[in-house]
Amino acid sequence: MAVTLKDIAAEAGVSLMTVSNVVNGKQARVSAATRERIMRIVKDRGYVPSASARSLAARSSRLVGLLVPAAGEASLTIDPHTVEVVGMLERELRRLDYHLMLRGIAHRAEITEALKSWNLDGAILLGFQDAEIDRLDAGAIGDVALVAMDSYSANPLALEVRSDDFGGAELAVRHLVSLGHRRIAFAGPGFSDTGVVRERFEGYRKVLAESGIEFDPELVSTVEISYADGAAHGRRLAAERPDVTAVFTTADLLAIGLVEGLAAAGRSVPGDVSVVGYDNADIAAHVTPKLTTIAQDLPGKAAEAVRLMMNHLAGHPRPAQSTSLSVKLIERDTAAPPPAT
Repeated sequence: MAVTLKDIAAEAGVSLMTVSNVVNGKQARVSAATRERIMRIVKDRGYVPSASARSLAARSSRLVGLLVPAAGEASLTIDPHTVEVVGMLERELRRLDYHLMLRGIAHRAEITEALKSWNLDGAILLGFQDAEIDRLDAGAIGDVALVAMDSYSANPLALEVRSDDFGGAELAVRHLVSLGHRRIAFAGPGFSDTGVVRERFEGYRKVLAESGIEFDPELVSTVEISYADGAAHGRRLAAERPDVTAVFTTADLLAIGLVEGLAAAGRSVPGDVSVVGYDNADIAAHVTPKLTTIAQDLPGKAAEAVRLMMNHLAGHPRPAQSTSLSVKLIERDTAAPPPAT
């Protein structure tokens, strides 16, 4: 039979409330001798408090929800960037004895439902359009500490942490320009409601202008972040734009597919076309050729997201502005000077 707090109270000769306070960390009014006696009995009897009981005592569920967009039956694990972020967030929260609940969200209404019904201490939004976060109101969020990762939302209810997307694009395109490229294409999702992609596009345009390269809208392509879409775009680019000698993409998965599509169409990388990705996902160093890319500080981003949430839960003042982490260029094998003409 499982040991109860009542059993421990009887053996220690103290009240049930005293045992409950000691087990749940509320020990200020309990003498050191009594605390030691209770904790010795707890250890000897093998008592383990249930998570639900601890949550009720502390008025905290110790649950943090990670909400990620999901399309129908699509798996959330197909995006290596998402997989890495999930793992790092879970590690940071586990260190603090919090639990991560992952949920795919197909419709904006499901964000509100999750925040209202899960008894969460906090929630992290990853990969949502800025407009979706803009529309969340205090009634939807309630007392949940909300952190939006990779967001440029104007909603003051969400704490924000992201990387320097504009600066990352500058690094990527300057590298291509320094190698001698002039016909540099851009490939990424549409960015009317997504600040991350918009900032990367604006960084691309800025470097072209600074380098005296005329912007050509025909070299900008809307491509979803998937290996299949990247491969299809690579084949299309090889057939329709033989003048392009370099491509800057907004995600490694897209870039890896693009390399495959170009190769299938008879264009070598980097011999004929150079490709630069974004994220420095683990897979970038294990494909052939190894991908030149922009590295985000994913461990730092995860740690900062958790820090912001814990500060909010502790009642600290909200930061005056969003947190932006630095990025760096990782040179590998997919970028080289353009072919001689």
